[in-house]
Amino acid sequence: MSATDKVKSHFNAAIAGEMEKIRVEEWDMDIYCRKTYSFKDEQRIIQLQAEGKIVDSLVESLIIKARDAEGKRIFSDADRVTLMHEADPTVVTRVVGQINGAGPKTLTPVESAKESIPTQS
Repeated sequence: MSATDKVKSHFNAAIAGEMEKIRVEEWDMDIYCRKTYSFKDEQRIIQLQAEGKIVDSLVESLIIKARDAEGKRIFSDADRVTLMHEADPTVVTRVVGQINGAGPKTLTPVESAKESIPTQS
């Protein structure tokens, strides 16, 4: 198996795996999310963040990543205006945070270094 085949195999297993369920009481619904998403899915979110459009990136993340139990998107691009103007920002922020935290937690090199520094008592 080539290196790229191994990369693809890992990715396909990750996106095909069990989804995490997030209960959103305020909306009386369950949202499901995958443990990972492709760079293609993340590209627009990253672009909006780089432009300083944090709210837009949160809404984009919700549109792209929120799924039903079968794995289909529950929001469409046409829902963007409603989510931007008629959704509780606190709920959107919390749900997107839960979606983005659904995957396994791995530390970045900086976080890992911070955790290894002994604290003074």
